[in-house]
Amino acid sequence: MTADRPAASAAALRINGVDYPIPADPRVSLLDLLRETLNLHGTKKGCNQGACGACTVLVDGERIVSCLSLAVQHAGRSVTTIEGLAAANELHPLQQAFIAHDGFQCGYCTPGQICSAVGMAAELKRGVPSHVTRDLADDHVAPTHDEIRERMSGNLCRCGAHNGIIAAIRDTYAEAAE
Repeated sequence: MTADRPAASAAALRINGVDYPIPADPRVSLLDLLRETLNLHGTKKGCNQGACGACTVLVDGERIVSCLSLAVQHAGRSVTTIEGLAAANELHPLQQAFIAHDGFQCGYCTPGQICSAVGMAAELKRGVPSHVTRDLADDHVAPTHDEIRERMSGNLCRCGAHNGIIAAIRDTYAEAAE
């Protein structure tokens, strides 16, 4: 939740800054709500089992796989999809970096990769360690090549854009390393 946007009501989901009613059917996944009901097709359905990361979105700034999450679980929370990252017709810096580094080929995984990387950057800023973090007591975790690869391992790219993806993320969040 950001200071410039009030919280969503408990009877609604705030998606990309707009409140939507909770689906009447409590079995609807967040992914299906986004794609099938709200026509937000940027979030992709890949494996539909939580293994590929194609459906990654941000909920209150934290990354989740939306295929394993029921929409009703997020009542009163704020969801950001790839469509919600850009502001005022300006690409998010990471979206621009993906273009600059050719971090997409087929593009199917790109929205999930970008949302995951935005969430990853927030984790780094909070000092959340990963499996490869050298000093677990350090409040600052730098976005090294190994940190980025480890933290992005839940988002699969099958077409070969992996090196461009890592370079785009590293360059976008390099100032966090300083």
